[in-house]
Amino acid sequence: MLDDELLDHLQRGAFGYFADEANPANGLVADTSRKDSPASIAVVGLALSVYPVAVERGWLTREDAAARTLVTLRFFETSAQGSGADATGYNGFYYHFLDRESGKRVWRCEVSPIDTALLFAGILTAGAYFTDATSTEAEIRALARELYGRIDWNWARNGKVAVAHGWKPENGFLHYAWEGYNEATLLYVLGLASPTHPLPAASYAAWTATYQWERIYGCDLLYAGPLFIHQFSHAWIDFRKIRDPFMREKGSDYFENSCRAVDVQREYARRDPNEYGTYGPDSWGLSAGDGPGLRTMRVHGRERRFFEYTARGVPYGPDDGTIAPVAALASLPFAPALALSAVRHFLELYPEWADTWRLPSGFNRNAPGADSRGWISEGSYGLDQGIAILMIENYRSGLIWKLMRNSPPIRTGLKRAGFEGGWL
Repeated sequence: MLDDELLDHLQRGAFGYFADEANPANGLVADTSRKDSPASIAVVGLALSVYPVAVERGWLTREDAAARTLVTLRFFETSAQGSGADATGYNGFYYHFLDRESGKRVWRCEVSPIDTALLFAGILTAGAYFTDATSTEAEIRALARELYGRIDWNWARNGKVAVAHGWKPENGFLHYAWEGYNEATLLYVLGLASPTHPLPAASYAAWTATYQWERIYGCDLLYAGPLFIHQFSHAWIDFRKIRDPFMREKGSDYFENSCRAVDVQREYARRDPNEYGTYGPDSWGLSAGDGPGLRTMRVHGRERRFFEYTARGVPYGPDDGTIAPVAALASLPFAPALALSAVRHFLELYPEWADTWRLPSGFNRNAPGADSRGWISEGSYGLDQGIAILMIENYRSGLIWKLMRNSPPIRTGLKRAGFEGGWL
């Protein structure tokens, strides 16, 4: 199978998740395909970003995609904001998990700035794509501006410089803030660009001051162990050849940094320091994902500790032998040949994945499973399927990158953060 044909199958298979798991009445999309899963606002953001790809690839008509988008934006525009039991959000932000039918907060979850940022990446993508002079598309653009303007980013700082991880009506702000290099680049860019309640420039500077630059396996890079950190902001922002003050000092950029992160992942897999025997140059991808379950077992004469859903990372762990295959696939823009080679290897190990072309959240050949090939995650996760579609499309056509280069919040936020050069 040629590369383009393979990518066609993988993209279309991943899109099936959003066709299957979206509630047509309000646009909310399940966090996972498992029974009774609530909606995740981050997955809704991915869905809104995927709909333009679906139009361009011929999976949806433009009218259908616009209608799905408008239903979603109307839901967020009319849903309750507050601390009560019927609330969907607070101060313009939204609770992490929502009931798929009512849209109300579930699981006593937090108001989540990072998941709100991912939601709004999708809302802004929709506003940038649907530019026709129809009443539907005009309303999409108007709602995107209105909803973005509602967010009180300064409230989310809790009187400090950095943005807090979250807030709960029962006990206030969580104790941690978004510090250290992670997927929050997008959060800070959107917060800085707000036309109503922007973050101060000092917030971004304070965030980058907590970065950890390291030399790993002879490679100099801004450290983050799990691969998803090197991917999620990149799904919407084209970081090629643009640099903030931190990266100018290092003579690098965030895109190049992600390329180096892939090299570190493959070298870690080649060395296999924990001697799992299942890693290698085509078997890599430690990231956030499902796991075999929290337990300790003796496997092949050795005591092995396994984890549930967690963020696995390189080289400092945690590492229980679980690979997230989508982490390799979503590395396509950074290392096309290496990512494709890894995905082909995974499909050789598990040819039945080609039945749906939807990669699972994780697999572990050392943990007990349904057969001798080990454990495989059941069902699908929306974050996995969405990031796969977007990163494949950015590799193939640059669609999302092109749209967001012309999005005023993205351009404004990057400039206020001190980015210069390249397309900016």
